[in-house]
Amino acid sequence: MKKSSLILGAVLLLSSTTIRAQLSNLVVWFDTPSTLNGRTAWYGGHPDMWSQENKPTTAGDGIHNPDQEWESRSLPIGNGNLGANIMGSVSAERFTLNEKSLWRGGPNVKQGPAYYWNVNKQSAHVLKDIRDAFTRGDQKTAEELTAKNFNGLAAYSANEEEDFRFGNFTTMGECYIETGLSEVGMTHYRRELSLDSALAKVSFTKDGTHYQRTSFISYPANIMVVKLKADKPGMQNLLFSYAPNPVATGHIQADGTDGVVYQAALDNNGMRFTVRIKAVAKGGKVSVTDGKIRVNGADEVTFYIAGDTDYQMNFDPDFTNRKAYVGVDPDATTQQWMQAAIAKGYDELLREHAADYMPLFNRVQLTLNPDKAVNLLPTNLRLQNYRKGKADFGLEELYYQFGRYLLIASSRPGTLPANLQGIWHNNVDGPWRVDYHNNINIQMNYWPSLQANLAECAQPLTDFIKTQAKPGAVTAKAYYNARGWTSSISANIFGFTAPLSDEQMQWNLCPMAGPWLATHLWEYYDFTRDKNFLRTTGYPLMKGSADFAVDYLWKRADGVYTAAPSTSPEHGPVDQGATFSHAVIREILTDAIAASKVLGVDAKARQEWENALRHLAPYRIGRYGQIMEWSTDIDDPDDHHRHVNHLFGLHPGHTISPITTPELAKAAKVVLKHRGDGATGWSMGWKLNQWARLHDGNHAYTLYRNLLKNGTLDNLWDTHAPFQIDGNFGGTAGITEMLLQSQMGFIHLLPALPDAWSTGSVSGLMARGNFEVGLNWTNGLLSEATIKAKSGGKCTLRYGSHTLSLNTRAGKTYTLAYDKEKGLKVK
Repeated sequence: MKKSSLILGAVLLLSSTTIRAQLSNLVVWFDTPSTLNGRTAWYGGHPDMWSQENKPTTAGDGIHNPDQEWESRSLPIGNGNLGANIMGSVSAERFTLNEKSLWRGGPNVKQGPAYYWNVNKQSAHVLKDIRDAFTRGDQKTAEELTAKNFNGLAAYSANEEEDFRFGNFTTMGECYIETGLSEVGMTHYRRELSLDSALAKVSFTKDGTHYQRTSFISYPANIMVVKLKADKPGMQNLLFSYAPNPVATGHIQADGTDGVVYQAALDNNGMRFTVRIKAVAKGGKVSVTDGKIRVNGADEVTFYIAGDTDYQMNFDPDFTNRKAYVGVDPDATTQQWMQAAIAKGYDELLREHAADYMPLFNRVQLTLNPDKAVNLLPTNLRLQNYRKGKADFGLEELYYQFGRYLLIASSRPGTLPANLQGIWHNNVDGPWRVDYHNNINIQMNYWPSLQANLAECAQPLTDFIKTQAKPGAVTAKAYYNARGWTSSISANIFGFTAPLSDEQMQWNLCPMAGPWLATHLWEYYDFTRDKNFLRTTGYPLMKGSADFAVDYLWKRADGVYTAAPSTSPEHGPVDQGATFSHAVIREILTDAIAASKVLGVDAKARQEWENALRHLAPYRIGRYGQIMEWSTDIDDPDDHHRHVNHLFGLHPGHTISPITTPELAKAAKVVLKHRGDGATGWSMGWKLNQWARLHDGNHAYTLYRNLLKNGTLDNLWDTHAPFQIDGNFGGTAGITEMLLQSQMGFIHLLPALPDAWSTGSVSGLMARGNFEVGLNWTNGLLSEATIKAKSGGKCTLRYGSHTLSLNTRAGKTYTLAYDKEKGLKVK
C-alpha cells in the first residue's frame, strides 16, 4: 500500500508539474506534426544506392543536416548514456537513438594499437629553429616550420584515411512505431517537452479518439520508456521496427514473444553494441515476426528500449592493447536493465525518474518581469514573434532552463561528457565528427554546470580530462619536450591528444587545450570546496598541466617568457606569443599555485610557477585602444571573427575585470565592439558572457536577444549552423553571469542586470566558496538576497559600490536587505 501511494503521489506530482510548466513556460512545444521525410538520413533519400559492399561511411559529415525537421523540430531526451529525439509523426512515431560511447576509431581499428597511437610527430627539436626565425623577424620560415612539424599523423576524415583511427560519434539507429493512423481529420495536435519533468509527450484527436504518447529516459534504470494509450479501449494497433546504423554488421532476432534484440559490431573498429526492445501491453496481443513487434487491439502499450556498447573508459591505457577501451558485455547489460525495468513497470519507473531528475532541475528558479502576460503560443511561433522584436520574457526564462535541462540530459555521473551535439545525432558521421573540441566547445558545455547548481553534471568532464593525461604526456614530450601533459584541438573517447594531420595551423595548433581543460578542475574545487577531490584528482592533473605550461614557454634572452609557437585558435597567423595562450597559461599557473597552497604541498613547484608568472609577457593595448590579439599590433577593427580568444582573461578567466584592471577592461570593450554583436550561435553565447563580465547588462542583453533571434532553432537548439549545443550552454552561463559573479574573490550581486529585466527573482545559483544565492529585485534595484553557506567561511558581497563581509557558518542561511544610502545589511 505504501508503494502504491508513492507511485500515485509521483504521478500526481508529474501531472501538476506539467500543468504548472505550461503556465510558467517550462515547455517546448509544437502544434503541427513532423513528417517522416528525413528518416534514415544516412541514405540521402536513396537507399537503393547502397549495399553491403557499398556503405555510406561518410554520410552526414557536412555542415548541412539532411533532416532539417530532426535538427529544428525534434524533442531531445536523454540520461547521459542514452539519447533520443522524439519526432511526433502521426502515422508513425519516429525517434532517433544514440548511445554516447558508440564511436568509430580507436586502437581496435584494423591496423591495431601501434597504428592508432602512432599519431605524434617527434618535433620538439624544431622549436629552436622556429624561435630563431622569430628572433630574426622571419615570419615565413617560422610558419613553414610550424606547419610541417607541429601537425600530427592522423587524418580528420574517413575520406582521408582508409583505416580511420580518429573516428567519430555515430548513430545507434532509428525506431518507428507505426500506428495505422493518418493526419486526415486529425485535431488538437500537440508535441511537447516538459523541462521540469523531462517528459516528452505527443497527443492528438483522431475520429473521436484522443491518443497520447509519453516518453522519457531514466537515469536510475538506464532505460528508455515509450507509452502509447488512448481514451478508448482496444485502439492500439502498432508495428515497432528498428533501422540499424548502416556501417555496422549485425542481425536482429526475436527476444522472447514480446521483444527483439539487435546485436552488431561497427565495421571500422569492431565495437560491439546491442539494442534491446520489449513491449508490454494492457489487453490485446503482442507478437514478433521478421524482427518487428506487432501489437493488436491493446488498450495501452509500453515499449522499453535499452542500448549499450562494449566501451569502457580507461585512465591508464596500455598502448599495445587493441582492447584497451573494451570491457563491457552489451548483451548482458541490456538484458539486466531490461529485466529490471519490466519488473518495476511503468509507474515505478516514472516515479523513480521523477525522484532522480526533478530535484536536480528544480534547484534553480528564474522569474523575469512576472507581471507580464504568459505567452502560451507554440515555441516556434514565439521565436518568430521574438525575431520581429516582440518582448517575451517567458521565452528568455525558457531558454535559460532549457540549457540546464540539456546538461542534465547529456551529462550525468558515470557517463562520457557532452560532445558537440550533447548526446544527440542522426547520422553515420557528423559535423566535426561530433567530437570533443578542446579550443572552447567542450569547455563551454560546462560553463553553467557549477554556477547553475549542477555540479554532478560536471563530473564527466573531470573523467574526460583524466583520459587525456597519459596519452597527453606523450604529446607534450613529442612536440615540446615538456613535462606534464596536454591535449590538442580535437579529442575522441579513446585518449586522442595529438594534433591532426592538416597543416592549417590557425586551427590545428592548440597546445593550450590541455591547460584550458585543467582550469575546470580548480573551478570545480572553488565552487564545491571539496578538498578531497582537489587532493586526489584535481591537483595532480593541474600540476601536470602547470608543469607543461612552464616547459612550453620560450624563455627569451630579454627575460620575457612567451608562447612560441602559438595561435589564436582558428584565427590569424602562427605567433611568437598569442595573447590567448598567455591568458590560459596565466590562469592555470594561478590556479595551480592556489591549489598547492590549499593543500600545503609542492612549495618548490609553486616557486617555479610563480617565477614563470612574473616573467610572462603581459597584456598589451594596441593602436585602436584594443587588447592586442597577437604579439604585433595587426588587429583589424573590421574583423568580425567568431572567436574572441584574446579576451580569455575576461571570460572564462579572471585576470581582466572592470574593478581590478579597469584599463584592460576598457580595452576588452573595444575588442567586443570591433567584433560586433552577430556571429555563430556559440560565439554570441561567449560574447554574452564577456559583456556580462564588463558589467554592461544592456549590451549583454543585446547579445542574448541576438542569440535567441539569430542563433536558435525552433526547438531551441543552438545553431552554428549546423546544430551545435555549446551555444545553449554558453547562453545559460551568460544569463547567470548577468545575475551573479564570483570570480574576483567576492560575490557580485546583479553585476549586469539589464534595464529590460526591471523586476524578477532567481534562487539556487552557486558562487565560488560553495555559497548558494537567491536574489530578488524590483524596479532594477536589489530588494533582498539570501546566502546559504554550504561550507562556511568568509563571504564578501558586493552590490554596486557597496560591500559587506560576513564570517559564515556552514549550513546557515543569511538574508540581506539593500538600502540606497546604507547599502547591504543582514536582516
